[in-house]
Amino acid sequence: METRDWDELKLSRLMLGTVQFGLPYGVANRTGQPSYGEVRAIVAAAIEGGVTCFDTAAAYGASEEVLGKALRELQAAERVVVVTKVRALTPGERADGRLASRAVRESVQASRRRLGIDSPLPLVLFHREEDAVFLDELLALRDLGWLRHAGVSCDNRPGPAARFAADPRVRALQLPCNLLDPRHARAGSLRAAAAGGVAVFIRSVYLQGLLAMPEAAVPAALQGVLPVRRQLEAIARQAGLSLTALAVRAMLAREGATCVLVGVETLSQMRGNLALFAQGPLPADLLAAVDAAVPALPEAWITPSMWAGKG
Repeated sequence: METRDWDELKLSRLMLGTVQFGLPYGVANRTGQPSYGEVRAIVAAAIEGGVTCFDTAAAYGASEEVLGKALRELQAAERVVVVTKVRALTPGERADGRLASRAVRESVQASRRRLGIDSPLPLVLFHREEDAVFLDELLALRDLGWLRHAGVSCDNRPGPAARFAADPRVRALQLPCNLLDPRHARAGSLRAAAAGGVAVFIRSVYLQGLLAMPEAAVPAALQGVLPVRRQLEAIARQAGLSLTALAVRAMLAREGATCVLVGVETLSQMRGNLALFAQGPLPADLLAAVDAAVPALPEAWITPSMWAGKG
């Protein structure tokens, strides 16, 4: 597994997302939430395959507890980089600095307890970019030794991401980017962050499974993406690749991408992703062909938060 050196951390190009460990998640999820035994096997396979980075969050159900237990049992907690996130602040907390400060502190404290990590957490992000106005509160906890670095998980609007990339207090950004929604790449968000030494973690690589599921399983409300998806499948076939391989390798080829985040529900999916990442980034000419095939698509098709109730 290829890794990137960033500050004092060694980051694998594959970052394992663990929301599925705590919740049934994703439009393509057909197996539900894995058992603890399955999670432990997935984490063990990831570590054996060279994965050093794991993504979780306070909002991911039991994910932090389950991940922390697996890492301790595998004696790997001190050998990997765990990225977690502050829970979303309520409107009342955002309106009152004292309440916001307490909420940030309690969220980080609870994450450390659930993960079973006594040493500083490697990276803590604000889960919602609007909460990052309280970034100094997170940095105060860094100064207490509760975490090493602070950052922000952004939505798919490039404007805020560019501002965070230019903020010297921000050391890492998590950004959605995929074949059907390349807005951050096209706007230069990834390059701008990398130029400032900011780590960039790309999420939503499979667009919650929309790029991995059989065409017949695509929900009716999202079938507007199918003509573009078919063009991408044709490009993949001509190159001797699957669509999922194209999806992963295109993100690995994005300039400025430090890690590419993928989530799995099964051990076979974990092994499949390790094999995909081993193939490395797409060649430049193939990435250019992919970009030329994808127009700007309606936000309702490519923004999972807008999919609630769609089927």
